[in-house]
Amino acid sequence: MHLSRISRYTFIILIFFNILNVSADTKIEHKIAVLVNEELITSYDIIQRIKLSAILQGIEINSQNNQLLLNNTVEELIYEKLKLEKINEYKVKIEDEEYKEFEIDFFKRNNIDKQQTLDLLLKNKVKYEELKNLLVGELSWNKLVNGLFFRLTSVSDIEIDELISKNPQVSIERAKNLVIQRQLDLKSSKMLRDMFNEATIEYK
Repeated sequence: MHLSRISRYTFIILIFFNILNVSADTKIEHKIAVLVNEELITSYDIIQRIKLSAILQGIEINSQNNQLLLNNTVEELIYEKLKLEKINEYKVKIEDEEYKEFEIDFFKRNNIDKQQTLDLLLKNKVKYEELKNLLVGELSWNKLVNGLFFRLTSVSDIEIDELISKNPQVSIERAKNLVIQRQLDLKSSKMLRDMFNEATIEYK
């Protein structure tokens, strides 16, 4: 995402209250929207995440994309609840320095200006903690997946050669890391699917 996309939507990020039939000036009620293994996702959680996603992606919420954004956001929050269960089960901890480095890397790899983003969060009444919780969750999940599955990964010369043949600019070490990450992503996806299939999810 480019900085110009953030600037372009500074004043047109729309609050998605029409989903819940309330106005932008109305106090948001924390109505239960979804129960995930007895863990709550409220209407407030959904609205905050929709606004946060729109800001980070540099998109305008409108009548053409609002239902898709709503569906994607609810699904995203459900999976985050499931991830958090597993994170807590394994007592994954994130140190302050770990988080700071991860946040810096997040803004860098997504080409997002941090100060502009913080200004947008403030203008759209999205708490910084929403962003921090999102990143802490992502970092914690990555740490858990690596701890569970990294020792089970293996890289063959065939996989490395195949990747480099498609991307000649990639070094051998980089290719190895990409192959390992692909394996970890597959393990992560399978674990999440299993957790989802076993979960009790109630839409209110």
